Amino acid sequence: MRIVMIGSGYVGLVSGACLADFGHQVVCIDKDESKISRLREGKIPIYEPGLEDLVNRNVAAGRLSFSTDLAQPVWDADVVFIAVGTPARRGDGHADLSYVHAAAAEIAPWLTGFTVVVTKSTVPVGTGDEVERILREVNPKADVAVASNPEFLREGAAIDDFKRPDRIVVGIEDDRARPVMEEVYRPLYLNQSPILFTGRRTSELIKYAANAFLAMKITFINEVADLCERVGADVQEVARGIGLDNRIGRKFLHAGPGYGGSCFPKDTLALVKTAEDAGAPIRLIETTVAVNDTRKRAMGRKIIAACGGSVRGKTIAVLGLTFKPNTDDMRDAPALAIIQALEDGGATVRAYDPEGMEAARAMLPNVTFANSPYEAAEGAAAAVIVTEWDAFRALDLRRLRGLMVGDALVDLRNIYQADAAEAAGFTHTSVGRGLQPVPSEVGLAAE
Repeated sequence: MRIVMIGSGYVGLVSGACLADFGHQVVCIDKDESKISRLREGKIPIYEPGLEDLVNRNVAAGRLSFSTDLAQPVWDADVVFIAVGTPARRGDGHADLSYVHAAAAEIAPWLTGFTVVVTKSTVPVGTGDEVERILREVNPKADVAVASNPEFLREGAAIDDFKRPDRIVVGIEDDRARPVMEEVYRPLYLNQSPILFTGRRTSELIKYAANAFLAMKITFINEVADLCERVGADVQEVARGIGLDNRIGRKFLHAGPGYGGSCFPKDTLALVKTAEDAGAPIRLIETTVAVNDTRKRAMGRKIIAACGGSVRGKTIAVLGLTFKPNTDDMRDAPALAIIQALEDGGATVRAYDPEGMEAARAMLPNVTFANSPYEAAEGAAAAVIVTEWDAFRALDLRRLRGLMVGDALVDLRNIYQADAAEAAGFTHTSVGRGLQPVPSEVGLAAE
């Protein structure tokens, strides 16, 4: 099939490359000329395991190409995906749909023959209706069906998620779109990946509801972790004990510094706003958003407590900056709020991340960036593990401790057991495992 992907960001590039790998002819469109030039040179603008090889292989095979001009590709297309950004709108938290609407208006004049236009971007309920209105207003003669096909890609595992999905959700209002979308995903259908056809508004809500539920699950175990610290229980054992219940499941029950990234923060907030406007507020998600926002800075207070109540004049080594491992994404990363809290408390921060430091430099102008976790630890009063990169799972703890002036290891991802850390000379602080220093006792004065 001839497929056009409007938007060559994370979702558009991964989806386009995977669809090309299925054998379709795919053109990825983007207005950023420098991005398109780099992609044509085989330079991938984002870090995602396996993506560079996938892109270059399909470019070499002639199935994948890149352009800034959408006219001819859309003219020839059977399917046009809209995969542009929908960031939180400044001021009110609603999803900013200006890029989606602009993409619809730009492709409309070039639609010929029967074409399925698919919103791949994460959009609020009713966006497909507006996209269809724009298409028909700009080009009344267009023979078009508008579908919703939300993505469920995890950064760091996106290619596997696309090729081996739990489910494929397609929302349609025109039955002619069904066989077209079945053909798009035929390789997955043959592998018995479930395809769920729904109404368009239902499909749009599935995406938001899924992300909100997972965000709520993370926030739940984080609050349980706080309780564990007060009563001397172990949150990892609690998570294991409840996760073995098939009704609950083990995934997303890992206590830590809160969720971040490109999806959960903006999608939970957008769902809250959509629900408010519809007169059906979702209080659980409202609370999830509020608890997660405050948790990140609370982790800064936790570090201060582990340093004896003050970090003024001290160097803190921060290991891990991205919101999760195997990505260079710094959007809404917990490290941002944690480092701000430490700097507000008078600390100097030296940080290391395997992939995220380039993106972090503009966001963290006062941070010194190191070339290794050991360089970050030199002269530090505390080492703080913020992101669970594999590179941090097998640190030489004795070497790390020998480079530091203090003995605090604050393990916000529960990578290390207390006995191993203490054998290396550390005072170990984790999340939700046994009695911990109480961050609230630090107070604002320490900041």
